[in-house]
This record gives sequence, structure tokens and C-alpha cells, in this order.
Amino acid sequence: MAFAGETITYRNGKISVPDHPIIPFIEGDGIGPDIWRATQRVVDAAAQKAYQGQRGIVWKEVLAGEKAYHETQSWLPQETLEAFTQYKVGIKGPLTTPVGGGIRSLNVTIRQELDLYACVRPVRYISGVPSPMREPQKVDMVIFRENTEDVYAGIEWPSGSDEAVKLIEFINHNTNKHIDLSAGIGIKPMTKAGSERLIRRAIQYAVDNHRRSVTLMHKGNIMKFTEGAFRDWGYELAAREFHDQVVSENEVYQNYGGKMPPGKILLKDRIADITFQQVLLRPDEYDVIATPNLNGDFLSDALAAQVGGVGMAPGNNMSDDVAVFEATHGTAPKYSNLDKVNPGSLILSAIMMLEHLGWQEAADVARNSLEATIGDKIVTYDLARLMSGATEVKTSQFATAMIERM
Repeated sequence: MAFAGETITYRNGKISVPDHPIIPFIEGDGIGPDIWRATQRVVDAAAQKAYQGQRGIVWKEVLAGEKAYHETQSWLPQETLEAFTQYKVGIKGPLTTPVGGGIRSLNVTIRQELDLYACVRPVRYISGVPSPMREPQKVDMVIFRENTEDVYAGIEWPSGSDEAVKLIEFINHNTNKHIDLSAGIGIKPMTKAGSERLIRRAIQYAVDNHRRSVTLMHKGNIMKFTEGAFRDWGYELAAREFHDQVVSENEVYQNYGGKMPPGKILLKDRIADITFQQVLLRPDEYDVIATPNLNGDFLSDALAAQVGGVGMAPGNNMSDDVAVFEATHGTAPKYSNLDKVNPGSLILSAIMMLEHLGWQEAADVARNSLEATIGDKIVTYDLARLMSGATEVKTSQFATAMIERM
């Protein structure tokens, strides 16, 4: 039976999900169609298993990337942005970056146009996945990466351009700094409001999900008035808005004799380069991490490598009322239409989406079947080549194996 579908809404800041929500999707470029077909089958089967037809998603295709350009002569039609805004939740495969002028990055453009200020990347080890770590099971972190500011704001000019020269001359004439006139120039804006809303969401996530700690990752020892300010704004926000739930590292030593008080979440900060070392050496000491944009880009992929690579890493870009879930890897065009690559990233992102909808039962069905399939060593080529005794399957066959294990 087909359902017409209803629109997700927000009431008093809380998401309200009908039994048959309309969810727009972008299948993506390159390997996108292959992994999207697998993901859609898995999500539909998980919802059917969990709710026996009482709940289910009504999918609505929207266009971006190469398919959009071919059909509409626009890489990112306005109708696509309007659909995500209207329906509140969406999901997308990987998108190519157009070569030449125009859009710098479709992914970045979607985030900026919809003000999807928080990139949320949970990184957790799934038993059986090959990992370079000795104890990958200790990796269970959630990265909250600021998504709209920092060097990703795209405020830069090439060496020798009129804009770069004018800006350099202004700085040289009006400050005690000196920049060579031949330099390319980029500006790194970070605002209090932008930092606070990202850190607020990270701390609230930790509170809602009973996590142990929130780490502010920054390079404030060098960039004192951007990343250093991010750190300071985070502590100020926590003291002001989460006083009853959060305790800073300094407070633990000053007020509690170095022992965490029960029922509290630890708030700490770490310099970016030290963070990279410690998530390798002491991953169990890290839980939720809030970070500016560039740091978060590096860290989330580095952490993904610890649990099997970006093929097993989900992601979500969200504002206060719009969430777009996505594969976190590229389009891998040489594998297009070969039914070959690992759909794990998009499937895990879809599981995040089910949790966002409040459909925890369906999310659990899908996650358990994913873990069971990998546990049975039924995997795509990228994992099969790293595992002994594995059965290598196609993208579509991996989805079928998951559905059989629901």
C-alpha cells in the first residue's frame, strides 16, 4: 500500500514526526546511485521489520550534482534547497565538485545556504571491521564540527589580485603587521554566536545521551582570537547554561579533590595537535568533541581511519530545524555503476537519521543487521581484502545480506 506522506514539523523546538514522513533524497554522483539503492532497501526493510507497516518513509527524489546539471543546467537547483527546508530531514549520497568557476563545493554550498552549522560525525568501532589499531573497540566518539565559519567561509583572494593587494596594503599601513604584497590572502572568521551554538549542541547531546565528557579541541595557543576565543566562549557558555550538568576540569581539581562528582559531565579543552595524538594513544578518554571547522574536518576522517575508514563513517549536517544526513566519502567515479563499493557510510548515516526521527526500533534493527553481516565476514571488496576468510559481495548483495539478518 502506498502512502501519500506527511511533512515533519517542529513544535516548541521539538521534532514531530508523522508515521509516514516525506524525506527528500539526493542519490549522488559516481558511486552514489549504487550505495543509495542499497541504503534505501535497508532502511525500508528495517522500518517494515520494526513497525509492520505502521510506519514507513515516503521518499522524494531531489536533484544536485551531475544529474541536476544534466536535467536542469543547474548544479544545485533552488527547489532542492527548498525541499530540505520544507521537509526538515533529508539524506544525500556523495556529490562531485564542479571543475572551474561557479560553485566552490556543492557540499559546502548546501551547508551554507541552509545554515547547517553543526556537522555531527559519530565514530564507533563495529566488531570485525579491519582496523590499524590494537584496541579499536575503545573508539566511541562523537565529533561536533562547526560548519559555516573558519577558513571554510571561502573569503580568500589569489596572489597578485586587486583584492589581495588592497587588503595587504591596508594591513601594512594600519597595523604593526607586515605581509608580502605577493601573498595570497585568506580570512578566518569565527564569531561568538557561531561558536556558541555549535558548543551548545555538543553539550546538549552529551546531556541527552548520558556521555561522560565534552572536549573543546582548538589551536588557541597560536590563533588566540579565533580558536582561543572558541575555547573561552565554550567555558563561558557551559558555566552560564549548563551549570548543573557540567563541571570543568579545573573545577574537578579545585572543588572536588581531583575526582569527578557523580552525575556530572566533564568539560575540558585540548590543543589540536595533542588531540590527534591522544585519540590514538588514549581513545577511551575522549567522548564528545566540539571543534572549529578545519580541525573537525581533519579529525573526523582521522578517527574514521581508526575504525575502518570513511566507508564506515556516518555524518549529519544540521541546523536547529533541518538535518541532512550524508555519506562522508567522495564519489569514486572509477567505480560508478559497478555495484562494488561499500555502502556502510550511507547506511550508518541513515541509521543516524532513523534515530533523529525517534525511530529507535528501526535504527536498532538496521544496526544489528549491519553488525551481524560484518560479523559473518560478508563484506564488500574494501574490507574483504583486509580480512581473512571473508566472502566478498557486491553493494546490492551486502544490502541483501543485511536484510536477511533482520
